[in-house]
Amino acid sequence: MGFFTDAYDLFCISLVTKLLGRIYYHHEGAPKPGILPPGISAAVNGVAFVGTLSGQLFFGWLGDKMGRKRVYGMTLMIMVICSIASGLSFGKTPNGVIATLCFFRFWLGFGIGGDYPLSATIMSEYANKKTRGAFIAAVFAMQGFGILAGGIVALVVSGAFKNAYPAPIYSVNNEGSTPQEADIVWRIILMFGAIPALLTYYWRMKMPETARYTALVAKNATKAASDMSKVLNVEIEAEDDKIEKIVEIQGNNFGLFSKEFLYRHGLHLLGTTSTWFLLDIAFYSQNLFQKDIFSKIGWIPHPETMNALDEVFKIAKAQTLIALCSTVPGYWFTVAFIDRMGRFAIQLMGFSFMTVFMFALAIPYNHWTKKENRFGFVVMYSLTFFFANFGPNATTFVVPAEIFPARLRSTCHGISAAAGKAGAIVGAFGFLYAAQSTDPSKVDAGYPTGIGVKNALIVLGCVNFLGMLFTFLVPESKGKSLEEMSKENEGEEEITKGETAQTIPV
Repeated sequence: MGFFTDAYDLFCISLVTKLLGRIYYHHEGAPKPGILPPGISAAVNGVAFVGTLSGQLFFGWLGDKMGRKRVYGMTLMIMVICSIASGLSFGKTPNGVIATLCFFRFWLGFGIGGDYPLSATIMSEYANKKTRGAFIAAVFAMQGFGILAGGIVALVVSGAFKNAYPAPIYSVNNEGSTPQEADIVWRIILMFGAIPALLTYYWRMKMPETARYTALVAKNATKAASDMSKVLNVEIEAEDDKIEKIVEIQGNNFGLFSKEFLYRHGLHLLGTTSTWFLLDIAFYSQNLFQKDIFSKIGWIPHPETMNALDEVFKIAKAQTLIALCSTVPGYWFTVAFIDRMGRFAIQLMGFSFMTVFMFALAIPYNHWTKKENRFGFVVMYSLTFFFANFGPNATTFVVPAEIFPARLRSTCHGISAAAGKAGAIVGAFGFLYAAQSTDPSKVDAGYPTGIGVKNALIVLGCVNFLGMLFTFLVPESKGKSLEEMSKENEGEEEITKGETAQTIPV
């Protein structure tokens, strides 16, 4: 449910940015409704990602220092408080309202950032090696339901207000097309994210610390055995001597910035950070700017032919359809197949298909914009989302939680996730400008000319191809224990004829 909330909070902003432009940046007599100026639009869309990046690094490090459980509750409370505060953003001027909104969206992102390394690490440390991939992927798959919930909430709220407060379209009555009550709509949509987070808090606080952290990092095997006895409802004996031997092995004491870490895991960290960075450039630019692509192909009519609430309703409807048909199924295909196919195969396949479909959309782009071909465009666009989610969007989350040592696991996952959010920032900020038309007469107000949607899609295709190449740096962790992957049991294994002993039973 934490990840459900993360996705809802991160993506619901894209449903209301057009509405914010109409409310706060309307110019009387203008032929088109108001839109957020370029810098403000970039800030509103991207500030939560900056917060998320900071939170991933900070809470990832803190999770290895203080323990997973102690930090887990903090992140959730930050998300609850900042979701509510985002919806209560007030100011005397339009810029004042937006500045307040951006302030709370940053701290909301900071809390969300902590959820990434902690959720993945906790799930990986609790799961068994046969089904670990499916369990971690299932946590991440809740992102799909969060995106879907955002669309549904926006549909319900905008639909209810649209019926309660009918308004003329913009071209008939500029001022009247945005009823005063529209200012409440975006606030309700943003604040709704606090509800699932609040409901989850009690269960997070009841969850014991992971046994691997307690035994290998806190060095308390008795407490680890006691916690796991409660979780599994079986009696587990503490093996203090074995834990002490493992902790004392010289090779298991290296730090993040040591030569030993660089030798053992340097290429792995490069692989997880680079693939997540490249994936998120494509994934977040697609997600945040769906509404612009839908407008280009006619799924969403011209803004002057709708009133403010009608526009929110139509944007939400389009995003909900994409989430339902491609985003959600893609995640759950990963859950079903990750422990059969393996992480490497799914990630390589996902990047490959994303590259193919992105080029198939971009090269004959003019063909897809014709009215009779629009359905085909939506199918192809949906397939890129499907293979992002049945592919690198899930595996980049799973693998960093499996391949690094317990004392650095949360930190390394946080670094990998932060690289992803850096990619999301490039997507969110860069493609706002890049997707603008090359024709100055067709550019949105306040924006310079860009490279156009066609060329932007070609760039994204190249980004996906690079992701495919960097996937070869990532090791396969299917069917292996966390201690095998991180080599934490080196020197402890008893070698018998033709086989090695089992890893530590924590």
